[in-house]
Amino acid sequence: MLDTMTMTKVVGAFCGALLVFLLGNWAAEALYHVGEEGHGDEVHQAYVIDTGAEEGGGEAEEGPSFEEVFAEADAGRGERVFGKCRACHKIDGTNATGPHLDGVVGREIDSVSGYDYSGALEQVGDVWSPENLNHFLTNPREAAPGTKMGFAGLKDVEDRANVIAYLDSLGG
Repeated sequence: MLDTMTMTKVVGAFCGALLVFLLGNWAAEALYHVGEEGHGDEVHQAYVIDTGAEEGGGEAEEGPSFEEVFAEADAGRGERVFGKCRACHKIDGTNATGPHLDGVVGREIDSVSGYDYSGALEQVGDVWSPENLNHFLTNPREAAPGTKMGFAGLKDVEDRANVIAYLDSLGG
């Protein structure tokens, strides 16, 4: 069953497939190469989008302030956003990977008994006010360098306002 002719066909098929892949790679490199030969990593931009930055275009428009968004925050939507927090935080008074968050709004920072804090959160302030929570939840590692919290943050101001409204509705 496995004779010399069969082995020759298998090796030939393998070599043919390899040749097709190598030729495909060569063709793709020739078509899509962005650098120039002999210029190292130098890359030229294909097109430029005019942002007006060189003309002193002014500052980008910012949306509504956190206070305005927080005044209209929806705790129901915040409960859905809190789903991202449930992996590490509980709201039943028990600690998990992170401290429990029931009663967090208005609570002193680093004050949950039985949880070993890193001490980095004290850079945020003294109390978890809605403003301090907003600042921290935007980018935890930037707001409190050295924090144990590995979460990247909530970029959308409405998501932050809604989750803070939800946490505020839980009380203490």
